[in-house]
Amino acid sequence: MAILMLASPAKAEQCNVSLSQDRVDYGRLHRGGLQVEQPGKAELALGKRTLNLSVVCPQPTAMALRFDGPGAGPEAFSLGLQGNFTLSLRQPRLDGQAVELFQGRARSLEQASRLLPGQTLVARQGGAPIQGRMFSAQVEIETYLPVTATRVREETLIEGRGRFELVSAH
Repeated sequence: MAILMLASPAKAEQCNVSLSQDRVDYGRLHRGGLQVEQPGKAELALGKRTLNLSVVCPQPTAMALRFDGPGAGPEAFSLGLQGNFTLSLRQPRLDGQAVELFQGRARSLEQASRLLPGQTLVARQGGAPIQGRMFSAQVEIETYLPVTATRVREETLIEGRGRFELVSAH
């Protein structure tokens, strides 16, 4: 199973958006090696993976990031017909200083760092959007498969796609 993530440069700001890897590969999975996330739930957790995201701009820019990929409901991104994955940005820094990330629907700090389908995270300090030239964060990926996805007769590719984009902060 693989999740393909790309970073695309921002058009207006001429910024460079990059990831430490453009692919997260879980390798071959066998049903016996997977654990149910919560008893009674028909979902398997494949574990967390972490990538490094960086944005470098020639001029100070408002850092507003989104992940453009097919959604699997309001809280996760799709792995085609089987499963989903979530994305969180941890330890966000702008020009070397710690910043907060905010999105309109966040109800808690934990939710504030989650990238949701159709939502944008904006770097803020003291509650106000700020600009900078260098942004960095750790991207934490959590992947889930329905138990039924492990009941296959032959090797099956499960894949998700999407890309990080720097967008205009409104």
